[in-house]
Amino acid sequence: MRLHPVTQILIWCVFVTAMQFLAPKRIFIAATMVLLSAFLLSRHKLIHLLRRTRWIMLSLWFIYAYSTPGEPLFDLAGIFSPSIEGVLDGGVQLMRLLSALAALSLLLNHLHRQQLIAGLYALFAPVVWLGLSRERLAVRLALTLQYAEVAMLLSVTWKDSLRSLTADFIKTDAGNMIIELPVCRFTRRDAGVLIVTAAVLWQVVK
Repeated sequence: MRLHPVTQILIWCVFVTAMQFLAPKRIFIAATMVLLSAFLLSRHKLIHLLRRTRWIMLSLWFIYAYSTPGEPLFDLAGIFSPSIEGVLDGGVQLMRLLSALAALSLLLNHLHRQQLIAGLYALFAPVVWLGLSRERLAVRLALTLQYAEVAMLLSVTWKDSLRSLTADFIKTDAGNMIIELPVCRFTRRDAGVLIVTAAVLWQVVK
């Protein structure tokens, strides 16, 4: 039995949040485990996500390496040398980013587009109290996320990307665009998983 899309999305959010509070050694262990899992279960998406974000990750490491004050890594280079503390801090941030991308590849590999939108639609239920439309928010965010994924995973033109985005779950009926969402049942299993996930997050952040 699969978990509810809301449960899966929240697990990813909790994982990314927890990684911000872990010690460097635990970050390395957790990142290694999720990277191995992603490589085994969603290798294609993981490799393409890493390939498309490699310059961002390299830039992030350079920023930390050269902007963090500390002892120079290369004494002969003087002020042009990155600091040891910056190199280490940059490495920690890279592990956090890598783990988030690996977990995202697992999430996107497990959830279809309709399921992703259904999960976001359910999560946006509280915004109704603010007078906002959760339908618009869910669809716009889902399209944005999916477009970003397609742009990273496929080497096609932007027109082809947009066409592939709407091909699976949008139908045209008398000039109107209709989005069909699957009905997913929230079970006791989902509730139990979320309780355990919340407890783990509480232990990490306290």
